[in-house]
Amino acid sequence: MPCALCGDIIPTEVDRCPACGAWARRRDFRAVGVAVFMLLGFNAFVALGSGISLLRLARPLHGATHDSYDAAATGQALAPYADVFTIGAIMAAVTGLLYLTWLWRAFHQSPGPHRHHRAWVLLGWFLPIVNLWLPPRMVYEVWVNSGRYRTAERQAAGIVVAGWWGCALLGLVLGRVFTHGSVETLADARLDVHIGVAAAAFQALAAALCMATVFQITRIQITR
Repeated sequence: MPCALCGDIIPTEVDRCPACGAWARRRDFRAVGVAVFMLLGFNAFVALGSGISLLRLARPLHGATHDSYDAAATGQALAPYADVFTIGAIMAAVTGLLYLTWLWRAFHQSPGPHRHHRAWVLLGWFLPIVNLWLPPRMVYEVWVNSGRYRTAERQAAGIVVAGWWGCALLGLVLGRVFTHGSVETLADARLDVHIGVAAAAFQALAAALCMATVFQITRIQITR
């Protein structure tokens, strides 16, 4: 592999250029992958913690009655969780920026063939309607094109990517429904808490599945 700084050839068994000491590009790609993996793990940890805390909050509501229910107190108890979901969305956006950097490199390093131009790695996330189906398709193509897979292995990769994307969309929608939910009645409060638990679970699962895709693609491209 040629050095990006001086152009000298870097042997496969070393991580630094013997001429100028610069890190090999494959090592830089590994560092980005590790950073994305760790940020996704942190997002999953926060979402899982939120879901567990909401489950604890749901227990008193199950034992409450219409006469003993206090809407104001329940609203105050749920308000911090709405803030947590908002902060989680901001964290996901920050993680997404680094994830796009990683995916851009991974797409460039995958041998192909690719059905879409490299520009769609970025455009596919921001164009309406297109961003509902193209991002997982791009990730799937990068994954299966990075190595040699049998049909069953390709199908397994497709299931992981589809599960990640479906959980991410459900977690996003349910999180928004939770933050705008009502606690005027006991039934509304119970429903809102259940929606919050489901949103946290889907977000944690989406982050975990995305971690699996990042780990596999990075591992394959580093060892290829």
